[in-house]
Amino acid sequence: MASHHRDITTDGEAIHADQKRARARVPASWRRRLPPGLKDRAVKVLWVISDLRDFLVETVGWLPSHTLRIALYRLLGAQIGRGASIHRGCRMYAAPHVHIGAHSVINRDVLLDGRMGLEIGSNVSISEGAFILTLEHNPNSSDFGPQGGRVAIGDRAFIGARATILPGVTLGEGSVVAAGAVVTVDVVPFCIVAGVPARPVAERSRDLSYTLNYRKFLG
Repeated sequence: MASHHRDITTDGEAIHADQKRARARVPASWRRRLPPGLKDRAVKVLWVISDLRDFLVETVGWLPSHTLRIALYRLLGAQIGRGASIHRGCRMYAAPHVHIGAHSVINRDVLLDGRMGLEIGSNVSISEGAFILTLEHNPNSSDFGPQGGRVAIGDRAFIGARATILPGVTLGEGSVVAAGAVVTVDVVPFCIVAGVPARPVAERSRDLSYTLNYRKFLG
């Protein structure tokens, strides 16, 4: 398990960071030439568009048809492998940066934060109410600025109910995160972690060959 440390925060929405991202999307030539008032309006428009996109994705999560939800998530940019399932009530930030492998199962009320990139392997099981964050606030920043990094989850990893994965973490193949754990550092393959912050408690069998096929018509 890697030894790097991260500050733990529970606010994954990072509105300040979204504003900065919107500002960066205004072309450099415009930022140089536009009067300050118009520049601020352009940033606000782009921020509203970003917020509207996330609102639409969240709305998709409550549609009572699994097939329709998957189709709309893909239309909104998420890359979802064959046989994967995303159950009702899930939220997804920055859908075009969320990649979900084949036959992975995302249970109800999971948060998938793709703002800094989220890669989920195949046959991954993520239990109800889990939070996977790629962006958070830096509590030591003078302006409460953002910090974060890409999250990668290996094939056949298992994340328990209401677990939290913090930005920049990699979960190795076949790793297990116990219910309610808060993962702040990388987890090596086939390691079982638990606690706050999460620490290794056991090793998982490496003889894994299952294929997940769990989905509900309305679920």
